[in-house]
Amino acid sequence: MNDLRQGLEQIVTAIEEIANKPANKPNFITNELSGDLIHGGTISKFNSTGISDESSRRVMLVRDSGIYTDTLFVSTISSEVTFDNDVHVQGKLYANKLHVNELSADVRNERSSPLEFVADDSGIYGKGLIWKGEGISSKQLIYKPNPDRIYSTDTIDLDRSAAYSIGNSIVLTSTDLGPTVTRSNLTKVGTLDNLHTQGNLVFDEHIFYEASSQRIGIGTDAPNASLSIASLDLEFIVDVEGTTTKVGNRTADDLQIVTDNTARITVSSSGHVSIGNKGNNSARLNVFGKLGVGVNNVSEDVSFATANGIEVAGTKIMTGASIPSSGTYRQGDIVYNTKAVPTGYIGWVCVREGTPGEWKAFGQISA
Repeated sequence: MNDLRQGLEQIVTAIEEIANKPANKPNFITNELSGDLIHGGTISKFNSTGISDESSRRVMLVRDSGIYTDTLFVSTISSEVTFDNDVHVQGKLYANKLHVNELSADVRNERSSPLEFVADDSGIYGKGLIWKGEGISSKQLIYKPNPDRIYSTDTIDLDRSAAYSIGNSIVLTSTDLGPTVTRSNLTKVGTLDNLHTQGNLVFDEHIFYEASSQRIGIGTDAPNASLSIASLDLEFIVDVEGTTTKVGNRTADDLQIVTDNTARITVSSSGHVSIGNKGNNSARLNVFGKLGVGVNNVSEDVSFATANGIEVAGTKIMTGASIPSSGTYRQGDIVYNTKAVPTGYIGWVCVREGTPGEWKAFGQISA
């Protein structure tokens, strides 16, 4: 029994020594261990030719649905990438070319180059800026054809100190038209101050200024004098051209000078001048100075001179060197002797009408 006990004790001692003895490290030959021999557990400080693991915690999860990680540092993505969800960029996004189907932004847009709209199958028309909002029609600033133009659906309001320019020349400010604006089709204007015009001028197709002749026509676009007022058949002129001035009718029509809408002086087309109206003896003609009829000059010592005789209440008063030998005369007509001499007669008087009638001398002159 003792031998059996000792034998068992030796076996136990041998087992304890084997159990307490450290296991020998396995000796793996390079590239000998297959991945199929590893299952589960944590591999720390893992390194391979393409992977270096320096993490102290788990930062990536790989599943059949994909790779999950909170933070990704990538220098270059060479292949095409599709994002199925939102992408948030906290820093700057640099792109040589950006193509989007819809862009929604509420940020400041800084550019160092112009905003370009590139033509497609429909050209460049219809491209530009469009503002949309719920319950309102879209507001547009776009390019349109026929003719080519930039079109706006709303008023373009400049600052009061700003101006519209063409070719670097101001054409319109809040108060002035530019000096290069020389033609207009304005149909209505307010009060004009210091208006200057150049060239022909037309008012309501009725008043015409002809710049080449410096004439004004009222009712005619072909004035025949400095001022011409015309109807269908009559033309009244005021002419200050040449060496004389003229006022009157250019056409063969009577000319009347009126007051109170009544003709006071009438000049017929044949040159007959009438003062007042027939049957109205209220007209008066006062001549303050000398009056000559048929003469170029009136002597200083007379007020009235005539080249021929005069007629007073139907009686002729004439001058001559002898009794008339021709002409028709009435009784009472007088011829004053232009060759009066002493003992001769002052003149002759018609005592019986006729051609030339019967005449008698009167007023003997003393010797």
